Amino acid sequence: MKTNTKLTKKDLFQANWRWLWASQLSWNYEKMMAPGYFYTVLPFLKRFYQDDELVDMMKMHSQFFNTNAFTGPFIIGMDLAIEEHQGYKAKETVAGIKTGLMGPLAGVGDTIFGVIIPTICGSIGAYMGLKGNALGAIIWLLVNIFILFARFAILPMGYYQGEKLINSAEGKLNAVTDSAILLGVTVVGALIPTVIKADVPFVFSAGKVTLKLQTVLNQIMPSLIPVLLVAFVYWLLGRKKMTSTKVILFVLVLGIVLSYFHILGA
Repeated sequence: MKTNTKLTKKDLFQANWRWLWASQLSWNYEKMMAPGYFYTVLPFLKRFYQDDELVDMMKMHSQFFNTNAFTGPFIIGMDLAIEEHQGYKAKETVAGIKTGLMGPLAGVGDTIFGVIIPTICGSIGAYMGLKGNALGAIIWLLVNIFILFARFAILPMGYYQGEKLINSAEGKLNAVTDSAILLGVTVVGALIPTVIKADVPFVFSAGKVTLKLQTVLNQIMPSLIPVLLVAFVYWLLGRKKMTSTKVILFVLVLGIVLSYFHILGA
């Protein structure tokens, strides 16, 4: 790790500025916001590391990442604070925090910036506009300007929280890492039965007796088929020369075939 890597307010502003442009412009279906995150922290990685450590951290920050664009800087701030003080040895901690926080902060950001503020302020502005009051459009414009500047305060907030974490939990970062990873896995696990809809429509009939196979599977484990599908896709992604695009196409074709033969339904 290099020395003299203390970050300044100017550095945090630079990170905010890079995230403002890169978080959405580089979005893609394979790694979503990962290129934007990588672009944001790249100048700081070059300051913190060199040689093999730099390459390894660049690979780590190129992995899948997706959250709300407004709350994402909080994670970046914590990341920069931890890497600034702990360096390469905090690699697993940083990866765990990114994984653990991107889901919950996406929910918070989507709710506040995607639903509550647009609904309330948009409704007020639209109603005033319908009444011929130009102030409605001005209110909506001012709200968006406020959000634009408010997001610049989120990254420093995350940075200072990251410093507090280091100072208060010195020597306990492994526990923080495990907690963050556990939180991320829990969120993903909770999403499986709510997002993935798949069941077995097969019904066994013998005389007056009918037995639905899906009922039997539910008694073994609720949402067993969605869990098995996720495990299968996870296994596929670990194969050599397998990309997320290939997996998406394969699952699409597999779903059509299994649905056609009434093996799986939704």
